[in-house]
Amino acid sequence: MSNYEVVIPKLGESVIEATITRWLKNEGEMILEDEPLVEIATDKVDSEISSPVAGKLIKKIFTEGQPVAVGSVFALLEVAGASAGNSNTAAKAPEPAPQPGTAKPDIVSTENWEATVDQADSGHESGAASGTRFYSPLVKSIALQENIPFTELDAISGSGKDDRLTKQDILNYLKDRKAGIKPVVQEALAVMEAAPVVAPRTIAQVIPGEDRIVEMDRIRQLIANHMVRSVQTSAHVTSFQEVDMTRVVQWRDKNKDAFLKREKEKLTFTPIFIEAIAKAVRDFPMVNVSVDGTKIIVHKNVNIGVAVALPNFNLIVPVVRSAHEKSLLGIVKSVNDLAERARVGKLVPDEISGGTISLTNLGSFRTLMGTPIINQPQTAIIAVGAIKKRVVVVETPDGDTMAIRPIMMISITYDHRVIDGALGGQFLNKLVSCLENFDTNQPI
Repeated sequence: MSNYEVVIPKLGESVIEATITRWLKNEGEMILEDEPLVEIATDKVDSEISSPVAGKLIKKIFTEGQPVAVGSVFALLEVAGASAGNSNTAAKAPEPAPQPGTAKPDIVSTENWEATVDQADSGHESGAASGTRFYSPLVKSIALQENIPFTELDAISGSGKDDRLTKQDILNYLKDRKAGIKPVVQEALAVMEAAPVVAPRTIAQVIPGEDRIVEMDRIRQLIANHMVRSVQTSAHVTSFQEVDMTRVVQWRDKNKDAFLKREKEKLTFTPIFIEAIAKAVRDFPMVNVSVDGTKIIVHKNVNIGVAVALPNFNLIVPVVRSAHEKSLLGIVKSVNDLAERARVGKLVPDEISGGTISLTNLGSFRTLMGTPIINQPQTAIIAVGAIKKRVVVVETPDGDTMAIRPIMMISITYDHRVIDGALGGQFLNKLVSCLENFDTNQPI
């Protein structure tokens, strides 16, 4: 018998830690290979981690609610038929201390943060905090290297669960401080030290009567923080146009029943919108960009995020990758698969990251038009409204005439830091042209 160390696996692009939300096994219980062991949450998605081997759970190293760095051991299993050397992780030697006179790194990588955890935890339990606020070992190690006291940490606004301070929060704070910008935190600290201590009023004291108070769940808190950061980051501008959807509606009506019978899947309008966006980006690639300081990153691939409403009224945005390389049938398959798995919580982190431009279909809920918020770090999001029959003026060779046509409002909300009205308008014109001139003879 020997012990097997179970680690937090790589969870997707830019994910460096996860929070254990629920243990599915108790110490002393047997577990099969590939049987779910624990539920975790990241700032990307919730998921399960299965046991890589069969054995008995002999130790939970972290409790529910604690964050764990990717690659860290979080459980010990007792397994049979393995030597002591078969543990899946090896002890890592701590990084050598910097020599006097050497420059201190601006960013602490996830590979060498362990070397300073013991120092950062000096006088505190691992993951302890000043007062009641939690700080991960990674955040504390950065604070130690930058000589940031707990009183200063406590005043930094966090974007994690329950206002928890993340690595990116503290790095952004340090970036402002090193650039000579006086952080709001330092001004707030001075005010706090001079102000008399007054117990804050709770929401129950502020809202009288029989109103019901509901705590935001983790996903809603993430959405709230993400939306606020986007508005604070980008200069939002929205442009609108009308689209005559006659050709698209005719084609879908002609094919949807046969497609459902053949593929056992619905043929919706969303894949058609995605195909049109990919075509428009081909002509106007400067809409498919993101911003890094003063640099514009022009993305080669068109990875289109599609907003999906969940049964609990939350929102998730899975990504149709390389939409410009897919046929319409391929886009239909991708959209249906991602949407179905999104609603039952079966997406993996990589499937909701890496988007370069987004689409939200407001028409699903009979909304005519909208001004959505950009999904950072993207710079544009397209919104499509409900398709409504309207009486419109139609130009014909014999002159103008009145006709009943299915009309839809379409908008693009763009980041005016890098996309001007001319570019946004030309891109929207191209989108409208793709939809109004849709090929009604193409197969599916």
